[in-house]
Amino acid sequence: MVMKRHRVITSASFSACIPTKVPRIPDACNEKAAVTFYQQRQSIQAGLLFSFVLVSDNTNFPIPHSFKGNNSMGEFHGTGEILRVNKLEPILVRPDGETPDGSYFISTLDQSLAVVAETVYCYKGDEKKPSDDACRVIRIALAKVLVHYYPLAGSLVMNSEGELMVRCTGEGATFVEAVAEHDMEVLGDISVPDPVKLGLLVHTFPETLNIVEIPILTVQVTRFKCGGFVLGVALNHCMADGISAMEFLNSWAETARGLPINPPFLDRSLLRSRQPPKIAFPHHEFAEIDDVSNISSLYQEHQIQYKSFCFDQNKLTQLKKIAMEDGVVKNCTTFVALSAFIWRARSKSLKTDPAQQTRLLFSVDGRARFNPPLPKGYFGNAAVVTCCSCSAGELMEKPLSFAVRLVQKAIELVTEDYIRSVIDYLEATRAHLSLMSTDLMVATWTRLSLHTIDFGWGEPFQSGPVTVPIALFLPHGKGRRDINLLLGLPLPAMEAFQELMKI
Repeated sequence: MVMKRHRVITSASFSACIPTKVPRIPDACNEKAAVTFYQQRQSIQAGLLFSFVLVSDNTNFPIPHSFKGNNSMGEFHGTGEILRVNKLEPILVRPDGETPDGSYFISTLDQSLAVVAETVYCYKGDEKKPSDDACRVIRIALAKVLVHYYPLAGSLVMNSEGELMVRCTGEGATFVEAVAEHDMEVLGDISVPDPVKLGLLVHTFPETLNIVEIPILTVQVTRFKCGGFVLGVALNHCMADGISAMEFLNSWAETARGLPINPPFLDRSLLRSRQPPKIAFPHHEFAEIDDVSNISSLYQEHQIQYKSFCFDQNKLTQLKKIAMEDGVVKNCTTFVALSAFIWRARSKSLKTDPAQQTRLLFSVDGRARFNPPLPKGYFGNAAVVTCCSCSAGELMEKPLSFAVRLVQKAIELVTEDYIRSVIDYLEATRAHLSLMSTDLMVATWTRLSLHTIDFGWGEPFQSGPVTVPIALFLPHGKGRRDINLLLGLPLPAMEAFQELMKI
């Protein structure tokens, strides 16, 4: 394995001020203009598309600049607790073997998600296998797995048409070793993320850098006094959706344990846009909606409160019964029932004007919706966003079955023809999601294998995103069959929302 020294990168501050409109890339632009566009979009979407499943939201979530530090140290002052993290100089971990060079194509779907997603994975110490060795083991395994996932060792570049691609240089992934001056207890329960505290566990970059200057993959391993450690991963979303990211992380962990892995399928030309483009469906998910309810002001004027709501099997069963009690819906999945339920509850808690148009957006994995299905191990973004919409009055006044049917129809819409139409629409318009404060976007991690990422110290006892500015479903409880809903709302709305969560 060959490693070289890399320049020190200062710790990033954690703030997000998210406007209700997102800039659109010009139809024709030079490389400089295209880079500027992606830089603007990065500043808008950072913290939005954090999960690997097209999660995003529209609202303003100001996060305080609550830590101070320099190139090598970050410090967080919380409620009576202080987290100090000392970082060593970043290095580059190169693939431990020969890899292809040249340009690597990424699809239009990939390019619409050029933002960095940050996640953390917490591991307990083991007396028989001290965490002092964790950095070395994880670093060596990373070098080995990058031979198979070699695009992650390259760098993003912009061509003359304003399109992103990967230059496969084998330069490597950024790796940072860090030491915390505390036991892991200082982290507490991360099921409701603290972006400032958890942000110290993921190596980030100055806000002045644009997307092509930020490494595709950055890894930080932070050791704690108790013997435990945290793996912090920052991965550009344009390289992987949730399924692909988990396959990479599990392959990396299996490599660390000396196990063979199934190589990924790296040819993304399968999702290349058609020439000429054929837009066969209306794509309302890209439309802009007027905020006649002035909901955006609520997010600007009030503190945002994040809460977790647990839905055990009894509550989920009861919720589906409510959805089907009028006979309109014959059956529905947990995701459909819960998404429809919180969409209604959020609109009510925000006191949305009945005349307000509102949307529910979510992603649908397209791998199995192609004929034939995409190859096993397809590495990249293969999910598309679909949406359902109606007036807030209809949503709040009609039975839950009304919202459930809207969600079901939005899922049924996603066929191979629809996915191809989305790809062609993005290629032809250079548009991307225009998310408003009246919209809700949900994401589910219930089927992602975060809990199986074992580098030799057992499975992580807790894991999750650094930020949650959306509605996120996480597995919970015995057998991971219960669901934790994570959501942030303005304080007055959260009080009302809590009452509506009582089933």
